[in-house]
This record gives sequence, structure tokens and C-alpha cells, in this order.
Amino acid sequence: MRPILIAVLLALCAAPAFAQGQVNVYNWSDYIAPDQLKTFEKDTGVKVNYTTYDSNEILEAKLRAGRSGYDVVVPTASPFFVRQLAAGLYRPLDRGKLKNWKNLDPGIMAQLAKYDPGNAHAIPWMWGTTGIGYNVEAVKKRLPDAPVDSLRMIFDPAVVSKFADCGVMLLDSATDVLPAALKYLGLNPDSKKSEDLVKAADVVRAVRPYIRKFHSSEYINALAGGDICLAFGFSGDIFQARDRGAKAAEKREIAYAIPREGSLLWIDVAAIPKDAPDPAAALRFLDFLLEPKVAAASSELTGYANANDPATALLPKDISGNPLIYPPADVRAKFYTITAGNAAETRERTRLWTSVKTGR
Repeated sequence: MRPILIAVLLALCAAPAFAQGQVNVYNWSDYIAPDQLKTFEKDTGVKVNYTTYDSNEILEAKLRAGRSGYDVVVPTASPFFVRQLAAGLYRPLDRGKLKNWKNLDPGIMAQLAKYDPGNAHAIPWMWGTTGIGYNVEAVKKRLPDAPVDSLRMIFDPAVVSKFADCGVMLLDSATDVLPAALKYLGLNPDSKKSEDLVKAADVVRAVRPYIRKFHSSEYINALAGGDICLAFGFSGDIFQARDRGAKAAEKREIAYAIPREGSLLWIDVAAIPKDAPDPAAALRFLDFLLEPKVAAASSELTGYANANDPATALLPKDISGNPLIYPPADVRAKFYTITAGNAAETRERTRLWTSVKTGR
């Protein structure tokens, strides 16, 4: 059995212990400042039973199995939250119980509303972009004028081929890579047209000979460790690779660039499962997440942007002033999001992605 399947089965077998005056939170690790959790317990008298997962797939398996026992979960908006919402797995939010709702960034809320009409079921937590991670020295050595802030870096065979020897990795995700390829072509990145998706697949197919591997997490350590020199991945992952590379015995300078053509905006959201044991406690916890000091402390811990407007003033300048974490308005204007497709469109995208990866 594959390790991920074993992990999913173990996750399905485990459920949080129920307790009076307790909120069961299922989240990514290191995604909220621990001292803030203690503050919540002290201020409310509600104990936080906080458990973690390391993939959206594990969370989704538990939600679909039912009776997960969790009051608050934090999926990525697309495609996971989108299809979970369509399956009726979440409760609508009672905004009357969320006094801090006003703190949410209108721009992020507008993007999230494409997935959750009326922002009825979730609040945004942290957000980021997809872009280009690269080893500064290795890239400069091979192509001094490399277009590191352009999708050409990933999709132009004349460019990508220069880095085949030092290693290139792409996300193993049709919902991240094909929209970027559409953007590179000047087409609508959210297009569901078969002819557009074929064109996007052809773009990736053209650089396939120079791609060492498609994977959605291995590129972090591969960049940091010098096993690859170029990756298309998530902003936070590249920042992790940067930090690990800087601390390695053989230090490596890893940089991140948001493509000038535009980037996919990903948003992790906090929501209440339909069968949550204590929806009232869940709402108290969501309102707690909306407090500026909580969001700011968590962004400082993770290095991710949050969706809380007043929290920005509380952040260190190396986070709030970092244009790769909090991009300026002209860069954000080029962000795009992806809506959920129907079953036929999803099958077509999956078929094309499989053919690209296998070379068939």
C-alpha cells in the first residue's frame, strides 16, 4: 500500500475525543500561533483540541466518511473546499455570531466568493500565490539574463532546456499548471473549453523532456538541497526552501518570483463541517481567528499573508513590506482564481494531464 493511502486509512480510524466545552480543530501544522490558542482557552473557557494533517486528501477523506468529529477545518479553497461544498459537507455561517467579520480583506473576499457565493460558508485564513522558485547561482551560471519573473521560465522550451542538467520540477497538479499554461498563452486561465485545455497541455508537453519530476511537495527539499535548480510551486513552499537553503551546511540562495503575466491566488479557508459536534464553539473559534492580533501572530509564524486588513499594521515590516508576500495592487490585479468544472470538464482535464505526464 502506498504511504498516502495508509495515512488516509489511519486518519479515518482516528477521531478526536468529544468533551463538553471543547472545540475540535483540524488544521495544517504550524498554521496558528500556539500562544494565541492558549489565549482563546483562557478568555473563553473552551478547550482547544488541536490536531493536524499534512494533505488536503486526508482531510477530504475524513469529511466524506462522515462523523469526523471536527468543529473547524481548514481546506484549500480550490479544488478541495469547492467540491466539498458542492457535496454539502459544510454548515452556513451565522454572521451574527462573528463580530470580527468586518476585519476581512474585501479583495480576498471577492475572490473567495467565486468559490463560495455570498461568502456563506467559510472565512479566508492564509493565502499565497503559485510561481517560480529558483537557485540564484545555478540559474545565473546557465542563463545570466534568464526571465525569472516570467512564465517563459517554465513554459518556453528554449529557456527551460537550459536548466535540464541541474533539475526542473513542476507541481503535479492539473488545476495549478494548466491554468498557468493558459495564462502563458494569453488565454483565460479559467477556461473549460476543450480546445483551450488541449493548447495548454501542448505547452506543458513541449517542455516535458526537460522536467525531472512532477510532484507537489518534494521540490521544497530538492531546491534547498541543490537537487534541482528550478521549480514551479506554491509561494510558501518556496519560502520554506529558501529558509532551509540558507541554513544548510552548503548554503544556497533560493529566490521566489511571481510571474509578471499573473499568478493563481490560492486561499486556505476555515469552515464548519455539517456534522460538527459543537457549532457554537466553532463560531467562537472562527471569530477568534478574525481578531487582528491572532492573524498577525500567525502570519509572523508562517510567513504567509493573511486576509485580515487591520492585522497588517501589526506585522513586522519584513513580512508586511515584502512584495512577494503582500504584493502591490498592480501585481494583485493580475491574480486569477479557478472555478470548479463539471464532471465532464474535470475528466477531460485529468485525461490531458495524465497524457502530458506519461508522454502518451
